[in-house]
Amino acid sequence: MATEIMFNAVGPVKSSERHVILDVLRGIALLGICLANYPEFSLYTFQKKEAIASMPTANIDLIWKYFHYVFIEGKFYSLFSLLFGIGFSIIITNMAQKKQNGFLFFYRRMLILIIIGFLHLIFLWAGDILLLYALVGLLLPLFLNVPNRKLLIISAAMLLFPIAADTFKTLTGHQFTLMIPVEKALQYFNAKNGITGDNFGVWLLDGKDYSDVLKFNISGTFIRCQEFVEGNRVVKVLGLFILGLYIGRNKFYARLDDSVSVLKKIRFYGFLLGLPLSFLFAWNEIHFHPKGIIAGSVIYALSVVPLSLAYIASLCLWYMKHKDRRVFKIMAAPGRMALTNYIGQSVAGMIIFYGIGFQLALIGLVYVELIAAGVFILQIFCSNAWLRYFRFGPLEWIWRMLTYGKWFKIRYDASFSDLS
Repeated sequence: MATEIMFNAVGPVKSSERHVILDVLRGIALLGICLANYPEFSLYTFQKKEAIASMPTANIDLIWKYFHYVFIEGKFYSLFSLLFGIGFSIIITNMAQKKQNGFLFFYRRMLILIIIGFLHLIFLWAGDILLLYALVGLLLPLFLNVPNRKLLIISAAMLLFPIAADTFKTLTGHQFTLMIPVEKALQYFNAKNGITGDNFGVWLLDGKDYSDVLKFNISGTFIRCQEFVEGNRVVKVLGLFILGLYIGRNKFYARLDDSVSVLKKIRFYGFLLGLPLSFLFAWNEIHFHPKGIIAGSVIYALSVVPLSLAYIASLCLWYMKHKDRRVFKIMAAPGRMALTNYIGQSVAGMIIFYGIGFQLALIGLVYVELIAAGVFILQIFCSNAWLRYFRFGPLEWIWRMLTYGKWFKIRYDASFSDLS
C-alpha cells in the first residue's frame, strides 16, 4: 500500500521543469549514435578488406572512416552515458524534494529498462546498449553519498582502468578470461544456424525471414557480451555514469551562466588533448592496432572522453549565447523522445539494410552515413510534430506508466498553450 501511494503521489518531470540543454545534448547524442551504429547495420563493418576496396566509393570511404574515428567513434556514447548519470541525479533530487523514496523509484525504472533493453537486443539489434546501461545503472546508488572530490577520482580511475586491464592481459599472455562459456555458446549457435566467418558479412542480407534476424541476434548477443567484458565497457560506462552524477549533483546544467570559465577551460583542454589523440586513435584503428592493445587503450582513454567533454562544453557555450534560437527547440525534440528514437533507429536499420527489408546493404560507407543522417533528420521532423500534440514519446509514455504504476494522459489538454 505504501508503495502504491508513493507512485501515485509523484509524476514525471513537467515541460516547464525540463532543462532544454539536456534535451539538446540527448538529440545530438542520438545523431552521433546513429552515425556510429549504421555501418554495422549496413553490414559494412563486417565486410572483408577486398570487398571494401572494390567498392566505387573506396577512396572517399577511407577519408570518411578517418573522420568517423576522429569525431564520432566513442564520443557520442560517452555523451549519452554522461546524460544517464545526470538523469539519475535529477531523479533522486526530485524524489527527495517530494519526500519520496527515490531509490525504490529508480530501481523500478531500471528493472523496466532491463526488460526493454533485453527485448531490443534479441528482437531488433544485437548492438543494444540499453541493457548494459540498466544493469550498470543499478550500481549508481552506491555512489550517491560519495563526496564530490572522491567521485571525480573514482570516475577517472574507472575511465583509465582499461589501460591496467589490457596491460595485465598482455603480460599474462591472455591466459585469464571469463569468456570461455560465452565463446562456447557462440560457437554452438553459429554452427546450429550456419553462421561462419565467410558468410557473416552477408548472412542477414541473405535472410528473407524474420526468424533469420532472431537467429543472428542470438549469436550477436554473445558477441556483444564479449565486447562489453573484453573491451572493459562495463567499467567505462560506470565511470561515465559517475561523472554524470557529479555534474548532475552540482546542477551545472541548471546554472550554465555561473560556469562559463569552467566550460571554456573544458573546451580548450578537451580539444587540445582529445583532438590530436583522436587522429592517432583513427590511425591506430584503421591499421588494426600496430602498436598493440596497451597503446590502443591509452590512446582511446585519453582521446575519446576529453573530446566528448569538449563537445559538451562547446554546445553549452553556444546555447548560452543563442538559447532563444529555434534550432535548439528543434534539436531538443528528438532528445525528449530519446528512447523512442533510439529504438526507432534500429527498426529503420532493419528495414533499410536487411534481407527482410530493402536490402540496401553492401554499399559504400559514405552512402551508409548519408542514410543515417537522413534517418535522423526524419526523426527530427517526426519528434517535433509528435510533441506538438503529445506530452511524451510513445515508448517514454509506456516506460513512465510502468515506472509510476499509474495511467498518464499522453495528449495535451485542449487548454494547453505551449504547443509550438
